[in-house]
Parts: sequence; C-alpha cells; structure tokens
Amino acid sequence: MHPTYLALGDSYTIGESVPLHESFPYQLVQQLRAKHPGFMAPEIVAKTGWTTNELATHLIHTLLQKQYDFVTLLIGVNNQYRGLSITEFDQEFTFLLLKALQYNGHQNSRVFVLSIPDWAHTPFAQNKAQETGLILSEISAQIDAFNEVIKKRCEDMEIEFVYITDLTRNCAQEMIANDGLHYSANMHQIWANLLLEKFVLQF
Repeated sequence: MHPTYLALGDSYTIGESVPLHESFPYQLVQQLRAKHPGFMAPEIVAKTGWTTNELATHLIHTLLQKQYDFVTLLIGVNNQYRGLSITEFDQEFTFLLLKALQYNGHQNSRVFVLSIPDWAHTPFAQNKAQETGLILSEISAQIDAFNEVIKKRCEDMEIEFVYITDLTRNCAQEMIANDGLHYSANMHQIWANLLLEKFVLQF
C-alpha cells in the first residue's frame, strides 16, 4: 500500500503566496519519498481565510477517502483575525480533531497538529499598526490563548502538538512571503522538517 496524507487547514497549509509544491505538505512528502518512493501526493483540504467553522462545514459536505495514513491540522488564525469567540473555537476545533482521527482510523500517533503562527510579527501587521493603531502585542496574546486551547485538546486526545509559533516571531526576511503576511518556502521547509522527524517514527 502507498502511504497517504491528508492536510487540513487554511492559507498556511496551502502555502499562500508560494507555489503549491513549496507548501509544507508537498515539501514533506518530497522528503518522505526519499525513503518511501510510493508515498502519495498530499490531499490538501484548506482555503485562505477559512476559520474552524468553515473548515468543519466543508468537511461535513465533502466526500473524502475513507482513510488516510497521516493527517495534519493547522487552523485558527482567521478565528483570531476576525475576533471570533475562543469558546466557539474550542468546540469547533474539538470537532476537527475528532474528524482527523476518524479520517485515519483513530491512529492518534499519526495525527499532528501545528500551532498557529503569529502574524503580528509580519510586515503586513506592522504596517497595519502604523496606519490604524493596531496593537501587535494583543494579537500575540490572543494567538497564545488560541494555542493553549489547541494544546489542551491535543493532550486530551493524545495527539501530538507541534509548536511552530516561536519560529514565526522575529523571523528573518527570507522567511516571509512576498505579500508580507504569509511565509516563504524557507519557512515551509522548516515546518516540513519538523514533521518529517515525526512521520518517519511511525513507519
């Protein structure tokens, strides 16, 4: 059987502002193929701007494969960006975790959840702060709060929480995509490398 991988999320999973093949799911699979040549291309279910509710709604109305060997989930930044309720986020994120487990036959050790990157440290946010008075420290604090929910739910379900937020704080210019908001292929490669270590342990 050829291993399969489902990547769930938003713009960070798609790799907004970089070619699709430079997104972390594709970079990860390219590296996995060095040892597992038959590894299938990732199936990505993600869209720029999606919240937990929008991803959940899409999954409810979309027919995917019955089972995948691996699943990653990276979601929540748009809940924070839109000022949505963290209580509702908790409920919706819990639903998404249960869906992720359903998609891979409840193999907890093969589901990986990435923390929400901190967009307060991007040129986009800094420009917005100068123009509108946006308080960047509040964004970071809110993202920390959302990540705490994610971490807690992962612990509850014995799913590995992969913390990448600090990598997106005060990162070098080459880690930022041309749009000034999302991340470059270099950052996606770092995320892929972190996941690669965890994926290979499951073979």
